[in-house]
Amino acid sequence: MTRIVTAAVLLIGNEILSGRTKDANLNYIATELTGIGVRLLEARVVPDVPEAIIKGVNELRAAHDYLFTTGGIGPTHDDITSECVARAFGLPLIKNPRAVKLLTNHYGEANLTEARLRMAHMPEGATLIDNPISTAPGFQIRNVFVLAGVPAICRAMFDGLKGRLRTGDKVLSVTVSAHVGEGVIAKGLGELQARYLQLEIGSYPFFRQGRFGASFVLRGTDDAALKAAAEELRALIRGLGGDPIEGEPQA
Repeated sequence: MTRIVTAAVLLIGNEILSGRTKDANLNYIATELTGIGVRLLEARVVPDVPEAIIKGVNELRAAHDYLFTTGGIGPTHDDITSECVARAFGLPLIKNPRAVKLLTNHYGEANLTEARLRMAHMPEGATLIDNPISTAPGFQIRNVFVLAGVPAICRAMFDGLKGRLRTGDKVLSVTVSAHVGEGVIAKGLGELQARYLQLEIGSYPFFRQGRFGASFVLRGTDDAALKAAAEELRALIRGLGGDPIEGEPQA
């Protein structure tokens, strides 16, 4: 039996929706999860609005084994993620004693302002997620992991917590590209998918160096089926007068 573990990502912040900030966290988390055998099946972006954050947290944590949130755990008034996660779980928001100690050691008592102390607020019973870059921790509450929005800090937090995750079978992939039109290969590609229902076969068109073509990505946990389907795909491309290209074509 295939072991499947799923995850979702909730990206929080007006700055992402306005276009001011280009998100870099989703790609990193997705890549790392794939590498350890966790399937990222859903991603959602919400504004700094309590109702939207709470709704997203509750829906996504119920639908998947894990939920990762990014953003909204800093020291300013619009950093409301911790409060919203506490409300989503129906838990009190407290000053986590260990987080307070970490921040005190980092800033010193004289410099630990009320704003900085906001970063120690989290749901009662939360487990801290280490922040080796700027000290202020993220946290885990049940299957929800609350991470910083700053990409370098988010990556460091994720790297430190991924050992906690239960993992499933890794999804393997093979990419075969060709300078053939999707309209030409569509029928044969659909028939190939019908023969290998245990695999996902995607077609991704491109235009490079003045030529149209497509990259065909086969994904699944069955290595033998993956290799067999890829060989049939290469034969299909040759039968249409094309030359299979292993991986993505040169730009």
